[in-house]
Amino acid sequence: MHIDPMVRSAAAATSQVKRKSNQERADLLREIANEIEGLGDELLETASAESNLPLVRFQGERARTCRQLRMFAATIEEGSYEEPTIDTAQAERKPLPKPDLRSLLIPVGPIVVFGASNFPLAYSTAGGDTASALAAGCAVICKAHPAHPRTSEMVAGAIQRALKKCNFPPAFFSHWVARDFDEVKALVQHPLVKGVGFTGSLSGGMAIHKYAQERQEPIPVFAEMGSVNPVILLPNALVDKAGHWAETYASAITMGVGQFCTNPGLLFAIEGEALQHFVSLLSAHLLNIRDYKMLHPGIHDNFVKRKEMVLGTKGVKAMAVVSASGEHTGTPVLALVDAEDFRNHATLHEEVFGPFSMVVACKDRDDLMSCLDVLQGQLTSTLIATPEDDEDVKSLLPILNEKAGRIIYNGVPTGVEVCDAMVHGGPFPATTDARFTAVGNKAIRRWLRPVAFQNCPQNLLPAILQDKNPTAAWRNINGQLTKADV
Repeated sequence: MHIDPMVRSAAAATSQVKRKSNQERADLLREIANEIEGLGDELLETASAESNLPLVRFQGERARTCRQLRMFAATIEEGSYEEPTIDTAQAERKPLPKPDLRSLLIPVGPIVVFGASNFPLAYSTAGGDTASALAAGCAVICKAHPAHPRTSEMVAGAIQRALKKCNFPPAFFSHWVARDFDEVKALVQHPLVKGVGFTGSLSGGMAIHKYAQERQEPIPVFAEMGSVNPVILLPNALVDKAGHWAETYASAITMGVGQFCTNPGLLFAIEGEALQHFVSLLSAHLLNIRDYKMLHPGIHDNFVKRKEMVLGTKGVKAMAVVSASGEHTGTPVLALVDAEDFRNHATLHEEVFGPFSMVVACKDRDDLMSCLDVLQGQLTSTLIATPEDDEDVKSLLPILNEKAGRIIYNGVPTGVEVCDAMVHGGPFPATTDARFTAVGNKAIRRWLRPVAFQNCPQNLLPAILQDKNPTAAWRNINGQLTKADV
């Protein structure tokens, strides 16, 4: 498929869809979910065969994918995502009269979505980026991930059938297979493309970000990239529930062969008998977990390279290494390093994508704080604590607030709930823009921009900004800001 006509068709489709109502777009999103469900077991079996992940994983992932689509349908039906705001005129104001101003958010234009390798359904062809962009009214060009091409093609077919049923232009969604990086660059730099969604490696995300900034008109790239998701194990929690947390984290480290962006890659704790006991328990659990094939050979090769680099770094000790049972398997690994060696070697601060985690043994709380200071931005940070650790938690929270987009208390970072309050993002290099989330209702905000109308006649305003419209809008009337009932 040639890039220029594809993008021009997407831009024309975006313009056509602007004339559609929110209800029509909501109906489309629900129909896409219906069509995906209609693919039945064949979709699950195809995704499993292409990814080496178990069938049961895709039962949950398909449900999540369809739930996201239906969530965004409900979001745009409700309407407040457009943030309609009305500031009425004050003709008598001195020394100058105040004009009538009304604003709302509108779609930015065609969006390029890069499918993720580790979630063939929920973060790929009809995943969160696609769902939120279509909900915003932006046409999507989805670049299929080469790790699961048949899965992507099946989902793309479901989207096309939904577009036809709902009388939407077919170019409102395009499925594209890139032949090389030059084509990727050409697509990102096409002048009619207005934004990019990406989930993947730091190198891939930064390359796409660079392409976008080299354009005559730079565009936003919302890239979710690397994260080590630090976990702080406070002393009382290790004394009280070492066995529980060891078993829990053995499962979290190896879930999905460790191929989650929220995999807990670093565990910080104060050295002593309690930590030694925890490490021995965690090692024993990991040694009892078998290895499985990783998503594809490229991810496996990178995992082996990064794992060996870390284990070969001064001061790092291998505490548990599972023997490989076959080709391209991700073997669970637990490493241990002291705080000083951790701080002195930047390679230990970077993600090892796979079933790997490293314990950092700190002398005291100040030593632990110094380790956190050298970390870059993260998707998540986790605190394992008891009420007796509250003072330590209070001192740690201001640091973690600066480092991560989501802070977990007594849990695991794996598992990202799709809901209003979720923040799946974080400071660089976790993402390229920490102001936004890639998961949850607020993800739609990435694909919208504000526009204001000053002293515009009522009959020419968008319907939601007209005084006669009863839907929700912020209104500043005589200096009093109120929100109308939905």
